Amino acid sequence: MTSAEHQTQPIRRQEARAAGAGLWSVGAALIAALVALPILSVIWLAFNPTENIWPHLVATTLPRYLTNTAVLALGTGALAAMVGAGAAWLIAMYRFPLSGALEWLLLLPLAIPAYVGAYALVDFLEYSGPVQIALREGFGWASARDYWFPAVKTRGGAVVVLAAALYPYVYLLARAAFREQPAGAYEVARALGAGPVGLFWRVGLPLARPAIAAGAAIVMMETVADYGVVSYFSVQTLTTGVFTTWLEMGNAGGAAQIAGLILALVFALVALEKLSRRRLRYYQSARQPRPVSRVALRGVQGWLATGLCLVPFTIGFILPVGVMARHAAANPEAWVSPGLARALMHTLTTGGIAAVLTVAAALFMVYGVRLTGRGAPRLLMPFTALGYAAPGAVLAVGLLIPLAALDHRLADGWLALTGTDPGLMLTGTASAIVLAYIVRFFAIAQGAADAAFGRVSPSLPMAARSLGKTAGGALAAVYLPLMKGTIGSALLLVFVDCVKELPATMLLRPFNYETLATRTHEKASLENLGDASPAALLVIAVGLVAVALLARANIAPTRAR
Repeated sequence: MTSAEHQTQPIRRQEARAAGAGLWSVGAALIAALVALPILSVIWLAFNPTENIWPHLVATTLPRYLTNTAVLALGTGALAAMVGAGAAWLIAMYRFPLSGALEWLLLLPLAIPAYVGAYALVDFLEYSGPVQIALREGFGWASARDYWFPAVKTRGGAVVVLAAALYPYVYLLARAAFREQPAGAYEVARALGAGPVGLFWRVGLPLARPAIAAGAAIVMMETVADYGVVSYFSVQTLTTGVFTTWLEMGNAGGAAQIAGLILALVFALVALEKLSRRRLRYYQSARQPRPVSRVALRGVQGWLATGLCLVPFTIGFILPVGVMARHAAANPEAWVSPGLARALMHTLTTGGIAAVLTVAAALFMVYGVRLTGRGAPRLLMPFTALGYAAPGAVLAVGLLIPLAALDHRLADGWLALTGTDPGLMLTGTASAIVLAYIVRFFAIAQGAADAAFGRVSPSLPMAARSLGKTAGGALAAVYLPLMKGTIGSALLLVFVDCVKELPATMLLRPFNYETLATRTHEKASLENLGDASPAALLVIAVGLVAVALLARANIAPTRAR
């Protein structure tokens, strides 16, 4: 080999590496475009409807949708903030009976879909439920005319159900904020005469306010996106308006316009949440601050603190699980129903495929962006988080209409080529559901992948590349073995969210196609909790696995410190 060939060989190797990195970068851009496509589709459909019914919506139903949505979001956000911050303050600052167990028990309502909590609360408090039966037997009342009992299926009832299911978002952030605060601030406040209430209002709450605001913003986003609770409680919101305008009025453009309004509200809440997180800091000395010493509460005070923490846990977890378990035990034949078996199989199939594809696409995109080493590709990554901020109903509108048009074109082309009609290959199968899940939960996998790549020392893949490994070879030989724990957690978290997703599944599923979530909703909507309870309990069981992972990640490190 000549000296000139020796000199050109490294250049060719560098050119090949640059070309490989370019391919990864292009792939990352295509994935980002696919994830952002439904959002862009909704915006385009909203501004280009086939039949513009916006003036009709503004004059009739839209004010009611907006009012109910705003009241629910603000009410749920405020109640969840009070409950979550109060519980976090008690857990972080005091020791009382059962405080160690309640530290992670307060997370368990995250495993309960809000719509399951709604069914359980109505069943528990309705006329034929155990509460009113006990009241009639205890006071000798013969009928509902003999006494007054508050209505359950109201806007206020929806606020209670949603807050009970969503307060852990506030609890997690607020508890971390309280624990990070230095003990010196509280000692100074005590020296100046502040009591327990003063410590909370004058020291703890101001320092933790950004965390509480961030959690409340997440709660409000989830409330705006909810469909199961509001539809069961007959509260007309923007999300139910999408279903009504599309399915009952047959106007996809009007549904897209309402979906666009939901997007605007959600993005405003995202901006608020980002602003709160940006401010989530305080300045301290270079030394590690001395943590706050938890004060022991004894006697009545201790048991009062225990009771206060047990209230949200009971409403958010014990009540739904207890009601569903009671109905499931009373109807054992529902466990062997063919419909339940099919729903379980559909759930495992769609959720499993979506989880694998979502995590694989996230790994590919994050790795492709990192290979370029440039700022421009990194600008794509925030856009892939839009799907998680968008409610499932909005994504369904943005996906189904373009996919239906593509389906018809594919079917027409296949018919022209072969003379046979293949039917609807995308919207006629579960493919649309899988795609919606990928877009909806891509941000979870992307965040996990980005954090995992950042923990790998750059010297390791550089050594692999110097030994002749390609970019793909370095990913397989170095990154993936070191990231397998994070990848497994991301797969599980995405799968759990897929299992719980209701509105996108209801709008995109083929005819007579059920998942555990849709079966629970449909049976419970018909007041048939006996058949709904097994599916609900299976959804809860899957959710508990994710909560266990969350508790392990958030509680174990704090105890280790």
